Amino acid sequence: MYKFAILFDKKNDWLKQYLPENLNFRHDIETSFFYDEKNIKKFDVVFVLGFTRILKNDFLKANNQVLIIHESNLPNGKGFSPLQWQILEGKDEIVFSLLEASEEFDSGDIIDQIELKLDGTELYDEIRSKQARLTFKLIERFIKNYPSFKKKKQNGESTFYRRRNTSDSQLDINLTIKELFPLLRIVNNKDWPGFFKINGVEYIVKIYKRNHES
Repeated sequence: MYKFAILFDKKNDWLKQYLPENLNFRHDIETSFFYDEKNIKKFDVVFVLGFTRILKNDFLKANNQVLIIHESNLPNGKGFSPLQWQILEGKDEIVFSLLEASEEFDSGDIIDQIELKLDGTELYDEIRSKQARLTFKLIERFIKNYPSFKKKKQNGESTFYRRRNTSDSQLDINLTIKELFPLLRIVNNKDWPGFFKINGVEYIVKIYKRNHES
């Protein structure tokens, strides 16, 4: 029996709501779910999802295989919120990478990759849904073939995205709606909505598609 674990971050566990009911479809794999990495030891494979803290080397050594999913064609786009940054750059085809966790940020060997294709109309919730679908598809592909898998070293020059914060949702009032649309696509209406300031007053902007049911 193989022992698998999925580690979520309490501050960023949005992926859990998309967890497929049939993810653990192999009878020889037992999957457990955690929020605290200190409780994960001697597992064959640990999938770390949406973790916002750097994993310590002691944790990496305590388990046979620790894997993360990063939404960029590594080594390009290491760091934080790579999917959002690339949407802002105007990309509609974004590579997701399944890779080994390492002491050096987002620098482990790549095991599998898959491409997300956007049509340019998706807003935050739709983007998250598609992100989750591809995340778990990578996990399911790995589970299906385990323990057989190949990996490759990252090749090329590294680039790095900084962490986004609420101030990044500020809309430039001198730009057109069309120019602002990439940013409006990735704002979260609840937690970090778009906003702008005029004459010292801050205004909140929320965006929905017409068929949205409030």
